[in-house]
Amino acid sequence: MLRINDAVSLADWEFSESFVRASGPGGQNVNKVATAVELRFEAARSPNLDPAAKARLRRLAGRRWTSEGAVVVTSDRHRSQALNRGDAREKLRALILAALERPTPRVATRPTKGSIRRRLDAKAHRGAVKTARAAVDPEP
Repeated sequence: MLRINDAVSLADWEFSESFVRASGPGGQNVNKVATAVELRFEAARSPNLDPAAKARLRRLAGRRWTSEGAVVVTSDRHRSQALNRGDAREKLRALILAALERPTPRVATRPTKGSIRRRLDAKAHRGAVKTARAAVDPEP
């Protein structure tokens, strides 16, 4: 079981791990031992996430979201399989936590009269500067 926060925790059937050979640190062991972790979370079938959170997770996951509706997180940062497993779970946890945050809705506001006046004054001033830079007509 993977605990995300107080309200959400994922059951063991919702994700699976597979181990592959890693590139990067490991010395001679890198060619012999499968230390990299590929964590696959079945997000589309998960009953613990509401549809809005799943939509946000899909957007946040990007290329890590598969056509079957799973999120694939990999980790090969460490030489140890156990450390990579923990790292991949932490990456998944952070991704789901970001998806669980509801964005605050934008409240449309109108500009103040003072800001409108200042903007128009700045535009008029800028236009006057550009007019002053123009070529002078030699004949009056």
